[in-house]
Amino acid sequence: MLIAITREVSESIQDCQLAHLPRATINLRRAQEQHRQYENYLAELGCEIQRLPGEPELPDAVFVEDAALVVDELGVITRPGASSRRAETLSVAKALDNYRELCYINPPGTLDGGDLLLVGKVLYAGLSSRSNVAGIEQLQSYLTPHGYSIETVKISDCIHLKSAVSQVAEEVLLINRCWVDPGAFEHLELIEVDPSEPFGANALLVNHRVLYPLAYQKTLNRLEKHGLEVETVDVSELAKAEGGVTCCSLIFRG
Repeated sequence: MLIAITREVSESIQDCQLAHLPRATINLRRAQEQHRQYENYLAELGCEIQRLPGEPELPDAVFVEDAALVVDELGVITRPGASSRRAETLSVAKALDNYRELCYINPPGTLDGGDLLLVGKVLYAGLSSRSNVAGIEQLQSYLTPHGYSIETVKISDCIHLKSAVSQVAEEVLLINRCWVDPGAFEHLELIEVDPSEPFGANALLVNHRVLYPLAYQKTLNRLEKHGLEVETVDVSELAKAEGGVTCCSLIFRG
């Protein structure tokens, strides 16, 4: 059984952190409706939803992926690069404590879960404005004893590694090569986003099916031509907060 930890959209989401998008008005009720539909899709794809209550004082708290990395052997509670987000990890750690032994990223390390892409036993770690070398080195010390290897990848012009590349099949990635060097993934098959849809590289692989934002129809066509089974979901309001389909859940084997 897959567990999907999610969190209700904060009523203060309008005050979210932004790095690469201009601030736009977020329709709170519509964002909450879209998020609930997203959860419904996860349930249809085989996940047991564990919804955490909203955090009215934490605008970005709906993006639970950034608070932790969960592998079969343990859970790593991150230390988000944006100081305003660090309190988000407390409730996530409490929820994960029921499932995994936990370890923590400590100062001066910073690490966002959105910068971590696990493909088999290889973890690609994005070196970004939110995740630094110290955080990645701590993560490596926790995972190496369990047989994982870590590849550090530089990104540009986007907030997280998974904004630039995400997994869509066992050894297939969806990528925006303008934001990350495809050479970092030379042993994997790559599908490129349509050039007119630079934000279209964020997809969520669940039980061999892909959950994908409705907004990026040209890239969607590329995924379907590749023979992938894709479900689309409207996350247009969450996208205004630089959110994607990966960051709204923390999925792991129960």
